[in-house]
Amino acid sequence: MPHTPGGDHYEIRTEGGVFGQVVVGRDNTVSRVEGAGAPAAVTEQQLAELRAEFARVRALLPADAPDRAGELLDELEESATAPEPDLSTMEYVRRWFSRHLPALAGAVTSLVIHPVVGQLVAAAGGTLAEEFRHRFGGGGNA
Repeated sequence: MPHTPGGDHYEIRTEGGVFGQVVVGRDNTVSRVEGAGAPAAVTEQQLAELRAEFARVRALLPADAPDRAGELLDELEESATAPEPDLSTMEYVRRWFSRHLPALAGAVTSLVIHPVVGQLVAAAGGTLAEEFRHRFGGGGNA
């Protein structure tokens, strides 16, 4: 049994295995942070890079693509970069491209699961981030 110089005496007994931390002593402070901590704020440069990716995908639209395709990319960009990203719109746009322009479905999906979109979703809150993971998989920092 260890004795500290100040005369404190600690007797520790455990039953079975111990998983995780054990704190022994006096005046201890224990903090717990779940997950990776607070999400990093998205910088203007990151937003510019994301917007450039949207422009790149718009440039891939075939000349005979329905006007709706460009409108949906605009909606996707707006919903992905909103203060609280709109996951329903993101899911709808991805599904529309899968059905109507399958050659671009992968490019559109890459926008939805872009790391910056993941950061924006994570910054909006844990519930939204969990829903994002449920709908789109691991995606980004969300």
